[in-house]
Amino acid sequence: MILMVIIFLLLLFWEKEPDEDLVLTSIEHSNVDYPKSRIPVRYCNSMILQRIIREPNHTCKKEHIFIHERPQKINSICVSPRKMACPNHSTFFCFQSETKFKMTRCQLIGGTIYPACRYHVSSLEGYVLVTCDNLGPVNFQGFVE
Repeated sequence: MILMVIIFLLLLFWEKEPDEDLVLTSIEHSNVDYPKSRIPVRYCNSMILQRIIREPNHTCKKEHIFIHERPQKINSICVSPRKMACPNHSTFFCFQSETKFKMTRCQLIGGTIYPACRYHVSSLEGYVLVTCDNLGPVNFQGFVE
């Protein structure tokens, strides 16, 4: 009987191990890098690994964008008068930033299965498109140069 109580208590207080498939998907986690990380070489490769950026089936993303702007400024996109249908023909509305943001584009150049992905880095500026809910930006939908 005492052994059963001890086993019960152990199970009760046993720490659950983190689920490796659980990945944060907030726009701030996946697309915002402000201020831009000072990674001198292979910026995209490092950031994609650090943030666990991949497709749901664990393949490499073909392209990913990091936005180098203050989160508060990104949040303000949701009150932009530039509201439109999202470019992916979904039923959601997108909001476009009123100013251009600095971004880094990571384009896949090698690898197919995460984490063996290699990316080409390019800097760009453009208007950011996001979907929003009552709390702010939910998903990055793209950009307009």
